[in-house]
Amino acid sequence: MQLELLAPARNKDIGIAAIDCGADAVYIAGPAFGARYAAGNDIGDIAELCAYAHRFKAGVYATVNTLLEEKEKPLAEKMMRELCDAGIDAFIVQDPAVLTLDLPPVRLFASTQSVIRTPERARELEKAGFSRLILERQLSLGQIKAIREATSCDLEFFVHGALCVCYSGQCYLSERLLGRSANRGTCAQPCRSTYDLTDADGNVLARNKSLLSLKDYRLDGHIAQLVEAGISSFKIEGRLKNASYVKNIVRHYDRALNGFIAAHPEHSRSSLGSVRGGFTPDPEKTFNRGYTSLFIDGKRGKWNSEDSAKAIGEPLGNISAVRGNVITLDSDKVVANGDGLTFVSGGAEAAGMRAEVVRGRNITLRDASALKKGMKVYRNLDIAFERELEKNMPQRLVDAIIDFSSKDGLTRLAATSEGGIRVVLEFEDQAQEARNPESAADAIRRQIGKKGGIFDFRVGTVECDTPRFYPASQLNEMRRTLAERLQQAILEENSKEREKDGKKALSTLGGQLSFPRPPENEVMRTKYCIKHELGLCPKQKTSRKQTGPLWLVNSGYRLKLDFDCNNCEMIVTL
Repeated sequence: MQLELLAPARNKDIGIAAIDCGADAVYIAGPAFGARYAAGNDIGDIAELCAYAHRFKAGVYATVNTLLEEKEKPLAEKMMRELCDAGIDAFIVQDPAVLTLDLPPVRLFASTQSVIRTPERARELEKAGFSRLILERQLSLGQIKAIREATSCDLEFFVHGALCVCYSGQCYLSERLLGRSANRGTCAQPCRSTYDLTDADGNVLARNKSLLSLKDYRLDGHIAQLVEAGISSFKIEGRLKNASYVKNIVRHYDRALNGFIAAHPEHSRSSLGSVRGGFTPDPEKTFNRGYTSLFIDGKRGKWNSEDSAKAIGEPLGNISAVRGNVITLDSDKVVANGDGLTFVSGGAEAAGMRAEVVRGRNITLRDASALKKGMKVYRNLDIAFERELEKNMPQRLVDAIIDFSSKDGLTRLAATSEGGIRVVLEFEDQAQEARNPESAADAIRRQIGKKGGIFDFRVGTVECDTPRFYPASQLNEMRRTLAERLQQAILEENSKEREKDGKKALSTLGGQLSFPRPPENEVMRTKYCIKHELGLCPKQKTSRKQTGPLWLVNSGYRLKLDFDCNNCEMIVTL
């Protein structure tokens, strides 16, 4: 099975960086309807990204995953046609109305916002013509396997990034509270706000806590299990994330996938090329709220982001002493001048600060008056690592073998790249005979067996009936010509496959499809449970029992929490 690492791209440059760091495909918004209000891109930029990605047979998927108003359908159709002309390989969509638009042959992927968490829903979407399903994140491996057995579509699953607390596509909290719809790309993220938790009698059970904020997802340790369950596309969340985040996380998962494939050679990557050199990735050093594997193992854990709904960063230790504006760490973690630090005590987050002067464990800050001994210290900006990400980028190269022969006055060079793509260069040879045949053969191997364009050439066989001497400039020109022809052959093959896949996808469209909506007063349903997080779950072995509904209170709003213990779900109503 071909496996795909799918990366987010806020813009063209980040998309190119993701491909350079090992992504097999990227997803990006066009000028509108991309479910991220602040992440639109010009058609021209997307065309440039497609041209770059297709050099490696990597994919570019355009997100058109908002619910469309009737008046917007012609605009969406026009934009999607322009994106097809720009070279995109598929659309990620939410609204069933997209199925009624007049589009060129192109693959359609059902967004996770399409509410895909049961085999029945998966079959419905496949019947409608979607060639890939992007599954709900709050699923277990067992639930993924059940969907795999029910459908023949490609299955995509998030493996890293921020988590919505609600089932995807079913959150109406932002819309009901603030008039900003998550399904229209303008979510205000009230789930990251702080709330008081009260019981039916008005007793406060928790005060000023980010009770609906989840940690970030991380499944690099579950690659083998996900492949076994039927996942072929591994998706990183983050279309609003910056370049350093995308580079770091993509490179980390590129290594994880390659490690799995090395032990399971029956699988391969869906694009060409491999990443060489560059920085060493570390997921702890870029934006995260702490990590969780959520419900993937079918078990509950501590999913709440606890200390902060923001990214507090990499743990450094605790404050062991405060003297004026100088704090002392209780660990030997190396901190540099300019690093960004966050301080937390008892769940209350202090303002973040930069390290002004660092001498060993002693760190001078601009103002340490709010800090106390025992506070946890985190680093949310690692200056040295950020510089490394910027200055020490890896190089992505495609392996290719050149076989050289010169017989009966005809010289022939056959280049074969990974993926079996082959080109041939032939010409009548007027080069003079070599005085030193062994030295001439070594020169051929040395000059042709180099990097050319995106290719890392290696010479296979060298066969000559009459060894000839070639100037280095002529051998270099042979290599350049082969690189150009091989690149063109890859682009042509990619274009044919894209057209074939698009026509196949178009032929499967059909059937009626609805967008499921929850009951009128329900604004959120989730596998996450506040009772479980606080040790109040009736199924837990604890003396603290709490029956009946609870309320979240913030700025005059009261959100009622009900608990469906049979299905282990929490329901938020307004």
